[in-house]
Amino acid sequence: MAQKNEGLMYKNHPLRRIGNMLYYGSMADPYIIFMQVKESRKEKDLDLATKVSVELQRTAPDLKSRDRVVKRSEKDSLYSAMDISAIWLERALAGK
Repeated sequence: MAQKNEGLMYKNHPLRRIGNMLYYGSMADPYIIFMQVKESRKEKDLDLATKVSVELQRTAPDLKSRDRVVKRSEKDSLYSAMDISAIWLERALAGK
């Protein structure tokens, strides 16, 4: 039986984009990464992120939004943000 395509995956975790916000990870897991592109610049016909906010958040629905944030950082490119996101999410899900 064919497997249902769940969308974009990055390092075995789902990656979703809504406007300038990106969600990395599954809401079924205890942690997820939230990224927001704060600034970008035009490079020919592409928008390149120059300032990205990264947050490791708990997914527990009973927590207030300010209590969900475990770690926070700001990176100067989407590549740097994705790199730290993958590390943080793997460590958090492994319990380290």
